[in-house]
Amino acid sequence: MKKIVLIDGNNLMFRSYYATAYSGNILKNKDGFPTNALYGFVSMINKIIEEEKPEYVAVAFDVGINFRKKEFAFYKDGRAKTPEELKIQMPVAREILTAMGIKYLEMEPYEADDIIGSLVHQIALNKEYNATIISSDKDLLQLINFETDIKLLKQTGYIRYNEESFFNDYHIQPVNITDLKGLMGDSSDNIPGVKGIGEKTALKLLEKYHTIENLYDHIEEVKGSVHDKLVSEKENAFISKRIATIYIDVPLGISLDELKYDKANIPELTKLYNKLGFTSFLKKIDNINSNNNNLEYITVNSDINVVLEKDVAMYLECDNEVYTNGSVIGVSVCDNKHNYLFNKDNLYRLNDVLKNHHVFTYDYKKYLYFLKELDSSVEDEMIAMYLSNRNVKDDPAIMAAEDGYNIENLHNLLKNNDQNAIMSSIIQKTRYIYDKKDSIIDSLLKDNVLSIYQDIEMPLIRVLSSMEKTGVIVKKEVLDNQGSEIEKRLNTLTDMIYNYAGATFNIASPKQLGEILFDKMQLGKGKKNKTGYKTDVDTLEKIKDEHPIVSSILEYRALSKLKSTYIEGLTKYIKDDGKIHSIFTQTIARTGRLSSIEPNLQNIPVRDDLGRQIRKAFYPSNDVFLSCDYSQVELRILAHIADCKMMIDTFNNNGDIHTKVAADINGVPLEAVTKEMRSKAKSVIFGIVYGISGYGLGENLHISKSEADYFINKYYELYPEVKKYMDNTIAFAKEKGYVTTMYNRKRFIEELSSTNFMVRNAGERIAINTPIQGSAADIMKMAMIKVYDEFTKRKLKSKLVLQVHDELIIDVCNDELELVKQIVKDTMENIVKLKVPLKVSSDIGDNWYDTK
Repeated sequence: MKKIVLIDGNNLMFRSYYATAYSGNILKNKDGFPTNALYGFVSMINKIIEEEKPEYVAVAFDVGINFRKKEFAFYKDGRAKTPEELKIQMPVAREILTAMGIKYLEMEPYEADDIIGSLVHQIALNKEYNATIISSDKDLLQLINFETDIKLLKQTGYIRYNEESFFNDYHIQPVNITDLKGLMGDSSDNIPGVKGIGEKTALKLLEKYHTIENLYDHIEEVKGSVHDKLVSEKENAFISKRIATIYIDVPLGISLDELKYDKANIPELTKLYNKLGFTSFLKKIDNINSNNNNLEYITVNSDINVVLEKDVAMYLECDNEVYTNGSVIGVSVCDNKHNYLFNKDNLYRLNDVLKNHHVFTYDYKKYLYFLKELDSSVEDEMIAMYLSNRNVKDDPAIMAAEDGYNIENLHNLLKNNDQNAIMSSIIQKTRYIYDKKDSIIDSLLKDNVLSIYQDIEMPLIRVLSSMEKTGVIVKKEVLDNQGSEIEKRLNTLTDMIYNYAGATFNIASPKQLGEILFDKMQLGKGKKNKTGYKTDVDTLEKIKDEHPIVSSILEYRALSKLKSTYIEGLTKYIKDDGKIHSIFTQTIARTGRLSSIEPNLQNIPVRDDLGRQIRKAFYPSNDVFLSCDYSQVELRILAHIADCKMMIDTFNNNGDIHTKVAADINGVPLEAVTKEMRSKAKSVIFGIVYGISGYGLGENLHISKSEADYFINKYYELYPEVKKYMDNTIAFAKEKGYVTTMYNRKRFIEELSSTNFMVRNAGERIAINTPIQGSAADIMKMAMIKVYDEFTKRKLKSKLVLQVHDELIIDVCNDELELVKQIVKDTMENIVKLKVPLKVSSDIGDNWYDTK
């Protein structure tokens, strides 16, 4: 059988464009030509070829006005116009396909679906061929037959349908998709269908009657409102089916044999990739044949004499992607000529072998979790890539793939348990690290981020490694007791909710919950999406006062999340030593903030007491916890970088900034400020820092938009330096494409170049906030480094164990308490000098809960 892959070209281009456009991430080449859709398109085509391995390929495109639109003017009405940034990429996609040796087809007045349908029809008549269609468009499901299946793309992954699997899911034949569309319509194409008939009802009718023609022949068998809807909308049903039916006789004038997948025109493809700036695809062309996946290496034992040049690459691999749950498989070391592999029995030799060398590695912190610090100068390419605006992954194989290398990632290797392949991949990763060493340092210099790399991020690694290895005691029995109490309350709430509803249902199911609240109980005005009524927190908060069931549901949800995410979630991370060893990563947040993962100990609830109770399970290994927390650090930084005189004066005079702003906005003396005034002022200040709109502030404060706008405008009037900072920062970001912190950490903001207003607006908020939040993160990191160094120098037993945004948690011995408190407080308050003082509050407790 000859396999033909039929690709919906328009569908892939639209998917690729919007996958990044919604986040504002519009890639452009050096000439400013948008390339985001093309990059995703090429990636998907390469993946399709790799996975399907077809002998024949065709890509179909829409072109011009199609015959459906000519006949039915309403067809696809209401659709947003194709963005200009996507339109101009479409012709280039065709050029790339030609250079790849792939045939593309288009013909006016037909759509891509019709071209694919006509090819499927040809294939059905020729028993030498079978086909796979690739698209996310469900209309194409009607083309499934004995010779043709479909790979239906989803947001993540895909579903592969043939006749059997389709019937198992839909209980109708693929050809009856046209009847389904005739009844339920399709809002995305503005196909009307029968008003009031949804997918569930339509499928039920078609299970019995198969086609709409047969359904209408037996219309008197259908009762009630469904009958009435079908009768009144009969014309629309047949029109809709006609529109949804794919035309299978497009005069393509091409034989199936002409769709043979030829070899790529390498010079032409290279020229196109160069023009578009597709470096990773260029490297794949260069490396795909030359990249040796079977590099020779020497396994080190006690007798092997390891010979290395000054510059070397080193990489440690462990048997779990979460390294705190794993053990070392091996460490490879290479220079320009040699490749060495150190297995578990010979790791003790590494420090001697690498002593006084210049070592390039990837994720040095992972190495330090298992082994001692090297007596060498070390460069961490993972950190360097992150600072150079790459989307960093834990496994360097993923980064290598972007740069054109073909290395199997760890997840697949562990799954297959192929030890030889695992060892070979460790060597390949190390060679990649070695190959990148010069360009990595060049990038840091070019982007002017070498100082933050050398002075902050690299010294921080040993601090975070110490925190990870030290861990924090979490008492399982405390969590278990809390879980039991929550379970009792959940059972009580379940009974209450069922009594209120007068029915039993799955409270965790948004669909069933929506039907209970909005259909059965008729609360509020329910809004529907594709899967049913919206039942998110905002929706429920708006109807909370209408019936006590809503408050019970909100409490039920909060407790369920608390139990599953924190009680049960944290328990599984407690190791044999009674501790949780979270990973603190530097390469996730674009602002520079540290992230805690596996598990996340930074997001344990703090605002409601029930959530805070979780902290009662956290205990020190020594005697007490000391919490040192920056007070209003982001507002102090804002006062500094905006050079706002009134804010600076307030902070320098030890005043309360929220009370001061409340007094100024309301035009009253400080002593006349009420609790409510201060609370509103606080929301205004933080809202402005995070770029909130009048509408958003109004929603938060439950006031009108006009009142919220008044507060915002009054703030700008009273504190013009802040408004000037915001305007100047946005202007700088739009011109340069990035913003920087006080210490020159860069954040590139692709959202600002988006044609989508909402995305662009989000980019402006990022631009305003990043210099503030990012500078706070840099200051905290510098303080952590100095505190750690001071503890080490004084040989203290007390240890840093947690960092939660503006707060440090230290596990302290009683006999060191006063000294530690002084070191940490003095360091945090004096690590930098601003126009306003940094202030730190300190608390002590026997567990984390009692520490705050």
